[in-house]
Amino acid sequence: MKFVAFERAKQGTGASRRLRNTGRTPGIVYGGAGEPLLIELDHNALWHAIKKEAFHASILDMELAGKESKVLLRDVQMHPYKQLILHIDFQHVDASTKLHMKVPLHFKGQEESSAFKVDHCLVTHVLNEIDVSCLPKDLPEFIEVDLSDLKKGASFHLSDIKLPAGVKAVVKGKENPVIVSVVVSAAEASAEATAEAAAAAPAAAAKGGKAAPAAKAAPAAKPAAKK
Repeated sequence: MKFVAFERAKQGTGASRRLRNTGRTPGIVYGGAGEPLLIELDHNALWHAIKKEAFHASILDMELAGKESKVLLRDVQMHPYKQLILHIDFQHVDASTKLHMKVPLHFKGQEESSAFKVDHCLVTHVLNEIDVSCLPKDLPEFIEVDLSDLKKGASFHLSDIKLPAGVKAVVKGKENPVIVSVVVSAAEASAEATAEAAAAAPAAAAKGGKAAPAAKAAPAAKPAAKK
């Protein structure tokens, strides 16, 4: 994905405010040779760009003064309530240096799984992105996750994801975190409990042995004495 940037001469709060008033957004590019590079971008073009997933999760082509360079988006500062981008940060990409990035997950096949289609389980996407480490040339825009084999009672873990070649997951905390949880819904659990109870009732009666003796009939009333 490509975007156009312009060199920015002035910096500071006042200069950035005046820049925003002209429809531009101040930014900076870290890394590479020399000092960080001050840039500015057209706000409207940038506003539409940040709505695209690829702008956040792929290597970008930045055109500056007629030359192109590879960068990654690192931070976007938004106004608390206005539709306004206050500042944006990029990082120069070195083709020989591994990146550490968050990559979005795209799920498919959930509706065809037995857990969803047959057992009516509740399927929850616990994580929608994962941290990865790879060379710039191997960085995927997204990772596709096939959920068609989901089964009742078996959640989907990080180890179940097939990562692209050259991409390694970066784990913090749990070694194999849950990506998708699969649990039986309350309605299904109640129906199963009712069915189990109904099936167990005849067996329990048969196991109890002889039927209880019938209650003795009450003695008949004596006839009234003749006077």
